[in-house]
Amino acid sequence: MSVIANKEKDLFINEQIRAKEVMVIGPNGEQLGIKPIKDALTLANYAGFDLVLMSPNANPQVCKIMDYNKFKYESKKKNKENLKKQRENNLEMKEYRLSVSIDIHDFDTRVRNSSKYLEKGHKIKVSIRFKGREMAHPELGKEVLLRFAESLNEISVIEQKPTMDGRFMTMILMPKKEK
Repeated sequence: MSVIANKEKDLFINEQIRAKEVMVIGPNGEQLGIKPIKDALTLANYAGFDLVLMSPNANPQVCKIMDYNKFKYESKKKNKENLKKQRENNLEMKEYRLSVSIDIHDFDTRVRNSSKYLEKGHKIKVSIRFKGREMAHPELGKEVLLRFAESLNEISVIEQKPTMDGRFMTMILMPKKEK
């Protein structure tokens, strides 16, 4: 008889277990030894819990006496917390390029677009590429970057101050933490 897999990778419980003998672990983690499946089910019913198949590939298979619904609830809660942490770590970084002689409307457009991105919780990398004689005046580029940061100071903070790297000057902004 083939058993159709449960919806969410659920473990086999109680009468779903098809082994003849199983290693039984008690509700407090103590080993109760190898028992026939009927005895293990009787022990679980007597304790008021479920018999859950924890390790189907072991020889003999390992079952634990536990409250299955509580176990499922806690594992869902743990998975949700892990996903939340993963999302926090996988924030994207969007790069916006400016120039030393950027027009005011282009500047405002980039500020508007980057503010939308910051509100989603992502970081912003703002860079300026110096061309030709602009290399002689990096302070002009720094001024543009600081003005960009100033226009977004209500929703962001400077994570990395403007630094020169070859022909590029970069700065990283991150969203403010809400309290």
